Amino acid sequence: MQRATNVTYQAHHVSRNKRGQVVGTRGGFRGCTVWLSGLSGAGKTTVSMALEEYLVCHGIPCYTLDGDNIRQGLNKNLGFSPEDREENIRRIAEVARLFADAGLVCIASFISPYSRDRLNARKIHEAAGLPFFEVFVDAPLDVCEQRDVKGLYKRARAGEIRGFTGIDSEYEKPEAPELVLKTDSCSVNECIQQLVDLLQERDIVPVDASYDVKELYVQENKLDLAKADAATLPAVQIGKVDMQWVQVLAEGWATPLNGFMREREYLQCLHFDCLLDGGVINLSVPVVLPVSTADKERLDGVTAVALVYEGRRVAILRNPEFYEHRKEERCARQWGTTCKDHPYIKMVMESGDWLVGGDLQVLDKIYWNDGLDQYRLTPAELKQKFKQMNAGMSHISVGACLVPRFSM
Repeated sequence: MQRATNVTYQAHHVSRNKRGQVVGTRGGFRGCTVWLSGLSGAGKTTVSMALEEYLVCHGIPCYTLDGDNIRQGLNKNLGFSPEDREENIRRIAEVARLFADAGLVCIASFISPYSRDRLNARKIHEAAGLPFFEVFVDAPLDVCEQRDVKGLYKRARAGEIRGFTGIDSEYEKPEAPELVLKTDSCSVNECIQQLVDLLQERDIVPVDASYDVKELYVQENKLDLAKADAATLPAVQIGKVDMQWVQVLAEGWATPLNGFMREREYLQCLHFDCLLDGGVINLSVPVVLPVSTADKERLDGVTAVALVYEGRRVAILRNPEFYEHRKEERCARQWGTTCKDHPYIKMVMESGDWLVGGDLQVLDKIYWNDGLDQYRLTPAELKQKFKQMNAGMSHISVGACLVPRFSM
């Protein structure tokens, strides 16, 4: 093969940090390669596509390079001899490096049976100063043969395919991979969680990108103590809309909020349509609790307040923070007008002159007794229902991204 000698590397004018500011919806350079290696049928493609879906739906730019896909284009001129396998992996490693250098999480899903080829792929990334994570997708040969979606093992056993990895061609197991996924005993969701944990440990995925749904109900074993506490606390009366927001917060729909917005969260929401602390979280609607001046003066300095709806103490607001309710600014930024004929603007203008934020503890599940409560499932309940239905949902909240089970 003739090799090019009269070539010179051309340096980019755009730094990785600069590129990271504009790639994806979360600032910061996250370029790396996650290299999935294992036998045919081990679950590499299932895991890689599920991880790609998870990362993208959490705002992390990502792309999967799959063995079968690559051999239909870039490497269509290569076979399965040891020499061609080596060249196949070399090309993929170089392409993965380019994706990673562009700021994407590149997932490479290849059998890549030879240790020296995987080591070379790692060196290609290390030389470029890019993270490389080798992941061994480990499933026993008999499990892979049972899955055999493509019928390749059957053909290999019949002698129709020569040099098939695991049958008449050796697979060299990784000796020190960053992660081992036991796909014969772990579900896809469990594998994805292990991969996300790895990427968080290595500062590729921000911690806030995988928030679990945060319910604010008091735990059952602490409920009696919390209710007794609430009975002794100074109280503030709330209306129906406020109670609806309590339900939104309690069920986790406003994750990662810990309660009604404090002033810093409120201003971020109002001015940027996002929460910015710990990562960018889209949230453009203020989740706030208005109170009167009289209530503010009465409760100023207390460490906790009981929220009362229709004579019943429904929640505790701990470490309350009072701040001015700048109503015209709120309306102008949220609706683009301050016209009091607008029903929601009228409601805001007639509400309290102060807002109070704090950490919310909700005492009981909220029911409206209107015949529709059975249909008001929480995010956690929906997630469980989708899992029972084996439904592949992209996401239902900040931290819940569902993926299907192994379909091998």
